[in-house]
Amino acid sequence: MDFKTTDLCDEFFDLCNQFSDRLQIAEPVFGDYGGEMMFSGPIVTLKVFEDNALVRKVLEEPGEGRVLVVDGGGSTRCALLGDQLAELAEDQGWAGVVVNGCVRDSAAIGEIGIGVKALGVHPLKTIKRNTGERNIPVCFAGVTFMPGHYLYADEDGLLVSEKPLI
Repeated sequence: MDFKTTDLCDEFFDLCNQFSDRLQIAEPVFGDYGGEMMFSGPIVTLKVFEDNALVRKVLEEPGEGRVLVVDGGGSTRCALLGDQLAELAEDQGWAGVVVNGCVRDSAAIGEIGIGVKALGVHPLKTIKRNTGERNIPVCFAGVTFMPGHYLYADEDGLLVSEKPLI
């Protein structure tokens, strides 16, 4: 599926310089770390804090082209996704992972065929407490990510829509 976030913005921008209710644009806070720059799909959400046990559990499920959005509370004290979880995501058919937090093993993740956006990198792994929430609305980067809504990401940005745009 080819698209450009810039073209989607142009198409859904109205004459009053307002975006339609269908389109949200994330603040430019994410770096690109995955081997795929362009990715999209229905959203699955997680809310965790410095614990990626639930991230692994979800990525072990068939992805079916979905995008996992992980609200890690913006913590930059450890990484919520590394190369092993990124490989698992690719193997299970996830389109991508967006992390409101850090990743590690960034060079290896760059060789894996999924999209990964995150705030930054950190070498420390998380603790495992098996805590967190799944499929709830999460808000960060000026966007509310709702389970089942659609995410579109490329090198120019990240968009969220209530319904498929393409």
